[in-house]
Amino acid sequence: MTDQQWDTLSIQAVSAAGVVYFLALLAYSAQWAARRGAVEGEGSARAEVFARFAFLLTVVAGGVHLLALVARGFAADPNRVPWGNMYEFTLTATFVVTLVTVLFFRRWNLAFLGPWAVGLVMVVLMLDVVWLYEPIAPLTEALSSPWLVIHVIAAITATGVFTLGGLVSILYLLRESGRLSSLPAADVLDRISYRLHAFAFPIWTFAVLIAGPIWAHQAWSRYWGWDPKEVWAFITWVVYAAYLHARATAGWKGRAAAIVALVGLGTLWFNFIGINFFFGGGLHSYAKP
Repeated sequence: MTDQQWDTLSIQAVSAAGVVYFLALLAYSAQWAARRGAVEGEGSARAEVFARFAFLLTVVAGGVHLLALVARGFAADPNRVPWGNMYEFTLTATFVVTLVTVLFFRRWNLAFLGPWAVGLVMVVLMLDVVWLYEPIAPLTEALSSPWLVIHVIAAITATGVFTLGGLVSILYLLRESGRLSSLPAADVLDRISYRLHAFAFPIWTFAVLIAGPIWAHQAWSRYWGWDPKEVWAFITWVVYAAYLHARATAGWKGRAAAIVALVGLGTLWFNFIGINFFFGGGLHSYAKP
């Protein structure tokens, strides 16, 4: 296939993934409606069928989403990893949200999270295509390093998991306030949110404090230059470190912990997108939309 064909395939795959995510959301909605209207077990059986179909559609959407990423990488000349700009970063981070949801679906009993995660990914994908899309281009010199792969894989993975953890924190606040009674108990949501944040934090630490500085030294001959993105990445690290430390030492749980987690999510996404709009991206301007 030619580069143009790969690029076309990537664009088509993103559109197809959005459609399948939407169908999965409809199936989750049908599951919810069936459970609400359950009569003598008949509705429950129908709800289970919709639940399995929704999960299958989520897996298929994730597979098509992955195809969009792979095709994007093959569309470049030379072929490269698919995270050279904000469009590609966002495309990858949303895939991580789907991947984590699917991988931990049964182990952490995340069935309740399916419609919320799918809805989030679908909306962010739409915004990514409309606002952040850029034509395929070769990597800049600063990005042409093996440490790009290591640093950015870690950063994007942590971003996806932190985002999912933040989503659970929002659901916790809604459940705790008496809304969305169909969700699991508030303490269950609180525990799942903590697990997700605890899983992502070491990955973010490696990305920001180890792999990032090594890459910066290779690219710009310094480990740390107080670039806006570096500063905000460190601020994000401090907020999440405070969240985990407070939970481990002071026993913080519930509403206070959820609010701190959402502050961390705000700093994370401001660093991811806001820095480029308000500060020009600094030395990270290659990621500017």
